[in-house]
Amino acid sequence: QVQLVESGGGLVQAGGSLRLSCAASGIIVSIPPMGWYRQAPGKQRELVARITRGGSTNYADSVKGRFTISRDNAKNTVFLQMNSLKPEDTGVYYCNANDWQGYWGQGTQVTVSS
Repeated sequence: QVQLVESGGGLVQAGGSLRLSCAASGIIVSIPPMGWYRQAPGKQRELVARITRGGSTNYADSVKGRFTISRDNAKNTVFLQMNSLKPEDTGVYYCNANDWQGYWGQGTQVTVSS
């Protein structure tokens, strides 16, 4: 059984930083593409960052240069380092394995105050 457990969300002022973690079980994070998605109130869920098996990364235009996705294979954990946070980054952040048809975590709330 695959489980993805996110942590690290919270309330932060604009310009601040947060680091999200996604601890995985039942799946090896170095194999499928792993991603972070977010859903703001009243909006559709969107891809924020993704890392492939080979280590290639891609980011939403809105977070390029501010967010970094990484993984620790030994800990079977994926991270999202978020810097220079903006109020529009507010939302529930979900960890994902194997893209849209894959597995999802329960989400962690990120709130950025202005």
